[in-house]
Amino acid sequence: MPRRERPLDAEAGPLLDFAAGLRRVREEAGSPTYRDLARRAHYSIATLSAAAGGRQLPTLAVTLAYVRACGGDEREWERIWRRTAVECAAGRAPVRSEETVRAPYVGLRPFQQADAAMFFGRKDLTDRLVGHLERKRLLVLLGASGSGKSSVLRAGVLPRFPAAVPLVFTPGPDPLEECAIQLAAKAGIASGPLRAELAAEPHTLHRMVRQILARSPEAGQELLLTVDQFEEVFTQCGDAGERDAFVAALLHAARTPDSRCRVVLAVRSDFYTHCTRVSGLVDALADASVPVGPMTVDELRAAIVRPAASAELTIEGALVAALTTAAHGRPGTLPLLSHALLETWRRRRGNALTLAAFQAAGGFEGALAQTAEDFYSALSDTQQRIARQLLLRLIALGEGTEDTKRRVPRQELDDTSDVAHVLERATRARLLTVDRDRVEIVHEALIGCWPRLGRWLSEDREQLRLQRMLTEATGVWESLEHHPDTLYRGVRLAAVRDLPRDVLTARERAFLDASQGAEEAEALRVRRHLRRLRRLVAALVALLICAVTAVGVAVHFQRVSTAQRNQAVALKAVDTSGDLRTRDLSLATQLALTAHRLKPGKHSRSGLFNVMSRRLSSHVFSVSVTRDGRTAAVAYDGDRLELWNFEDPRNPAVLRSFDGHGEGIGLAMVALSPRGKIMASIGWKNELRLWDVSDPRRPRPGRASPTGHKERIFSLDVSPDGRMAATGSYDDTVRLWDMTDPAGPQLLKRLTGHNSDVKPVAFSPDGTTLASGSNDRTVRLWDVRNPRDARLITVLKDGHEDFVDALAFSRDGHMLLSGSDDATARLWDLTDAKHPMLGRLKGHTSVVSGVNFLGPDGRTAITASRDGTVRIWNTTDPAHPVERDTLPLSSGGVFSALPLSAHGTIVTYSQDMTVDIWNTDLPWTLAHACGQVRAPISRAEWSRHFPGLDYRPPCTGRPRPGHSAAGRGTSGAGSPVHEGR
Repeated sequence: MPRRERPLDAEAGPLLDFAAGLRRVREEAGSPTYRDLARRAHYSIATLSAAAGGRQLPTLAVTLAYVRACGGDEREWERIWRRTAVECAAGRAPVRSEETVRAPYVGLRPFQQADAAMFFGRKDLTDRLVGHLERKRLLVLLGASGSGKSSVLRAGVLPRFPAAVPLVFTPGPDPLEECAIQLAAKAGIASGPLRAELAAEPHTLHRMVRQILARSPEAGQELLLTVDQFEEVFTQCGDAGERDAFVAALLHAARTPDSRCRVVLAVRSDFYTHCTRVSGLVDALADASVPVGPMTVDELRAAIVRPAASAELTIEGALVAALTTAAHGRPGTLPLLSHALLETWRRRRGNALTLAAFQAAGGFEGALAQTAEDFYSALSDTQQRIARQLLLRLIALGEGTEDTKRRVPRQELDDTSDVAHVLERATRARLLTVDRDRVEIVHEALIGCWPRLGRWLSEDREQLRLQRMLTEATGVWESLEHHPDTLYRGVRLAAVRDLPRDVLTARERAFLDASQGAEEAEALRVRRHLRRLRRLVAALVALLICAVTAVGVAVHFQRVSTAQRNQAVALKAVDTSGDLRTRDLSLATQLALTAHRLKPGKHSRSGLFNVMSRRLSSHVFSVSVTRDGRTAAVAYDGDRLELWNFEDPRNPAVLRSFDGHGEGIGLAMVALSPRGKIMASIGWKNELRLWDVSDPRRPRPGRASPTGHKERIFSLDVSPDGRMAATGSYDDTVRLWDMTDPAGPQLLKRLTGHNSDVKPVAFSPDGTTLASGSNDRTVRLWDVRNPRDARLITVLKDGHEDFVDALAFSRDGHMLLSGSDDATARLWDLTDAKHPMLGRLKGHTSVVSGVNFLGPDGRTAITASRDGTVRIWNTTDPAHPVERDTLPLSSGGVFSALPLSAHGTIVTYSQDMTVDIWNTDLPWTLAHACGQVRAPISRAEWSRHFPGLDYRPPCTGRPRPGHSAAGRGTSGAGSPVHEGR
């Protein structure tokens, strides 16, 4: 007879409540023995018994296995486990506060010179930068946002120059004024005249440096001038003349023969092209630039472990492994890593930093989002509205680049108790920094990792642009003592008149009221003038011929004005339809249809395709589609797999939903064979599993086998006959697998030759050739007819200028399409070894992460990019491809776009873990658009969106059944997408 469980203590607590809940789940399942549960859950009897013992919180994987074996609700218990972890972590919080115990991690803010003792992991980069500065006087540090540029300069480089006089500042909207203030403070003089001298003569900076150093008793001393966040001269400084003068002063100070100044510029890498447009700076970049790359595994481990060790803390090995896995190979994640460590430290148990505390904090990216949500939810409704407007004011909208943070003068904000409270709470949460007269976001990582802020930006982007213009105009008006000539009138006033009053500050409302009053007064003067003119009409009879001529000219210009107005109205309607499609699809569709009727073209077509797109799924980790586009495999968060029937893309159907590798999280990737008989999947433990899906309603799993890859697997593809698979990994290798026995794949061959991370792999349509792309900027073609003796055919190089991220063969196998980090795609002619390059597809502004061919003839190509767009290209002339359409996705970067069975239909997989279906066939779109209209656009709505145009609703009949669009899901992270070929 089985032994009875130990009774739980009578005292309540989160652990005891958790254990009691598990026991109730077991009782509801008929009280099976722990021996039976162990057979079902694949965990030992002791582990499962301890899970319901109430002494300690089991891991999430053990909890879900226990619940699954008892037939319970896994999703509900995952939420219970996370809530309990937070309660337990809060209960174990140390008595010491941050005010008395210094944290070993700095969170979102950059390391300062005072933090040098806690700064680890960047020794090699610091040595390289110090060596560069010792040899040269100008350093341009290039790196992605969040790559640690500010920290390595302040906590790494500056302490290595103890004898130098440091001068560190950010340029802001007036870089010459900021530079003058910093220099004047060092020299002990007034900054006003110095700014004027800097603007008039670039030699002034060099002379001021010599004057400052002359005050120092140390002979031969130098000044180390560091301009952090140099990209602000492009995002916040609107005066090109001031920008050029600032750069000229810096370059002269560093290059003059008797220079005693070393200049360091830290600039985001996506502003490199902006730097090349500044006279003088473009010549300096070639010799002065040093890139900041992602940290290696050893460097990440040092940055995680050594600060804790210096504070006499310990870190669980599982926590170190989770953090290095999450951060390795991902640019711009260092602020997220530091913030996650800080939040984990706050939830430490004694002197130990644990994986449970990390998970309670929200995980890698979730820690920052959780901090921001905790700050936001603690505010009242009024304060939440203020917080939204405040945070949006602190963001500079990108023009071809990512959004950046923006420093705001304190006087730009209202001086109310609620604003002060929001600023104080946000500063305490380390989301904002507030100095004497400036407010700014601590780090730009908040923009990309807080979903709520991302939604605000998506909803209010056009309104923000107008509001930013109004803010700048208000500043000019106040600086000129309310001069009436600086007020808005006409078109500019009409553009901002409809801005909600509650999003404006008191200063901006006063400016808007003054502008409206001035326009009304001017209109009154015009009406009086017209009345006087009418009294003189009788005296103008003699000028009738001239008047007729003038009327003819006026009619001509009226027609031109009408055409221009229609174009502007159509463009605005397209943009508005994109903003409305998730809130009012019926109105958005009619706006897009009317805009296309007013001004047919690529922009209006994109708007139509956008409103007709359909959200299929969210929380998706990976997607694969068969070659005929009729079947898809979708891997979800929580280790759930689904097979979909896409024969009718407007009404897809789930064929089967089942569990994956049993790891408790989404699969890393899935890949269907071209004919849809075999499916391969890769788990987060780098294990390969084959599935027999010949009957998609009854998939049969095989055994999961270790792949042997030493680093993360990036890509997976299945050969056309379904007998072989290929995997590409960050360990610089490709591995070929025998898939003839679904019960267990067998390694056939390990392909080497790339000298950096292997990313995409793709089989040719006939299965005889395998293409592999790499971070070494090359594409290698392999002969795999005899996979055990696979050999290299050729290396395609001298094409991409950055990492190769995506590959696709045309259906006839004669062309190869590749995508890269250099924001381009390339067409290669595989039949001409001497001249393989065919054409270059350029137009994206970020990484081209997915490529494919639409249709069997290879005359249409698809490219998907992290810039949030999918572009469709006409490749009839492969040497000169032409962009045909652009599909804008508001949800962020796009990982891949895959063709479906219906003509012109594609499925996209985006960075927010969502899958959408698009139809790019214009006749089909025009014929079916009215099917998702509930009621014709009202006259009031028409007047608002199409002022001056006769009321002509595009859809006047009753809506047609069967054409309503699905809702859209939420945002999140992404993973690779694969297609069977």
